Parts: sequence; structure tokens; C-alpha cells
Amino acid sequence: MVPLGLIGVVLIMLVRNTPVGFIALIGMITRNSVVLIDQIDTRTEQTGKSWQGVIDVTAARVRPVFLTAGSTILGMLPIMRDPFWAPLAFTVIGGLVVAAALTLIFLPALYVLWFRIPPGDAHVPSKPSPAEPATVTG
Repeated sequence: MVPLGLIGVVLIMLVRNTPVGFIALIGMITRNSVVLIDQIDTRTEQTGKSWQGVIDVTAARVRPVFLTAGSTILGMLPIMRDPFWAPLAFTVIGGLVVAAALTLIFLPALYVLWFRIPPGDAHVPSKPSPAEPATVTG
């Protein structure tokens, strides 16, 4: 996910015409990714591999991911006008906005592809077909 966070960094640099000052967001992006993968793995161990499990865990992580990204972004707003710290602020803001969204969209999709989780609920046993009526031969 870290290289994908650079998409946001490059976009904000192009829009604001600012140089990259310091890429401090690598740890934040990595933490969100590691926590999401760990929770998906835990869910998989408990209930089996399923798309629904990945979706449920990802949906449960939406609020924490956006709250941590949002609080960091709000913390960067005061230093955006400072000539020394502006590159850092814009780098972190652009990178976190894109990385937070991609963590919740791209990472679960990559997880499903990487671990070859089949479509549908693999952990829910299929219903047995109704028994055919006995035929009488005579």
C-alpha cells in the first residue's frame, strides 16, 4: 500500500506545485494495512475463507482508518502556510487521503485475489439437495 500512497503525494504536489519535503506517512499507511490484514486473517481462522468475511472486516475498519487519517490531516492544516513545513503537510495530506481510500478498496480486493478466496460464502455449507422420491420397480 505504501507505493500506492505515492499516487496521492504526486497528485497534491502537481496541484499545489510543492516539492516533497518528508514522507512521514509510510508508517501510518503501513499500520492501517497491517491491522486490516491481521483482522481479516483472524476472521478467516474463526469462520473460514469468504468474501463476506473480508467485506465485514473491511467495513468495520472504515471508521478507524478515516478517523486516524482525518485527525492527522487536521493536524497538518495549521502548518500548510509555513514555508518550511508546507511540503511535509501537503505530502502527508495527499498521501493519506489516497492511501486511506485504497487501503479500504484495493487491499481487500488484493487479499481475495492473493489467497484465492472463491466468490460467495465458502464457509457456509451448501444446502443438501432434496432427496429424490424412491422409485418402485416391479
